[in-house]
Amino acid sequence: MRIARFSIDGNVAFGAVEGDKQDELVLDIIKGIPFADYELSGTKVPLGKVRLLPPVLPNKVVAFGRNYREHAQELGNAVPEAPFAFFKPSTSVIGPGDDIQYPSFTEELHHEAELAVVIGRMCREVPRERVKDVVFGYTCANDITARDVQRREKQWARAKGFDSACPLGPWVETDLSVDAANDLTIQLTVNGEQRQLGRTSEMIHPIEDLIVNISEAMTLLPGDVILTGTTAGVGPLHVGDEVAVTIEGIGTLTNKVVKRG
Repeated sequence: MRIARFSIDGNVAFGAVEGDKQDELVLDIIKGIPFADYELSGTKVPLGKVRLLPPVLPNKVVAFGRNYREHAQELGNAVPEAPFAFFKPSTSVIGPGDDIQYPSFTEELHHEAELAVVIGRMCREVPRERVKDVVFGYTCANDITARDVQRREKQWARAKGFDSACPLGPWVETDLSVDAANDLTIQLTVNGEQRQLGRTSEMIHPIEDLIVNISEAMTLLPGDVILTGTTAGVGPLHVGDEVAVTIEGIGTLTNKVVKRG
């Protein structure tokens, strides 16, 4: 099931996305919230009549860096032996169609296409065999990065945590197994030109390892997001660019870059 979060007539709701053709998609409005008991209302609205929002509002976004060997190498970084985590604040999250605001403090804004894992239940110290029980679903992410700031500053808080640095969407796909999610095509285009292309099977540490690693240290809450790293091919974004992340079996997340006002 594809579950989207959206607004219509000033109201915010979740809905199940139905249909196959983009111009024929409809939302069956959900009664309740998807992280608890819910049911489909049977009230349906065309996708084109609503504004899609970030599919979740995470308490925290835990991102893992250098989890693809070729990406680490393209930036001249060593491949970490263990998963390497950092945080993006909830205020960095935007949804499909929202603008990526080019910050004034960087001259080198980069895209990073990533598979995002959405947590479905409160959990801590998750054993590897139970990872499938705590995953709600998967969505597309773009780990927008101020690369010059990242190189200059020892902490990545500003380089990767500024407002609009974490586009998510367009919805959460709940029907993928962990095994399937560990082997999906992931690609990114800028103005229609392909920049990144790879498979999640190229991750150094698969989804199970990442969730085991971070849940050893902290409690994960429903709606929290885990970013799993990016493939090779990261590169610059400029004001006016349209950037799109597409992941097999999930969908396409599209955003435009604008100058921060």
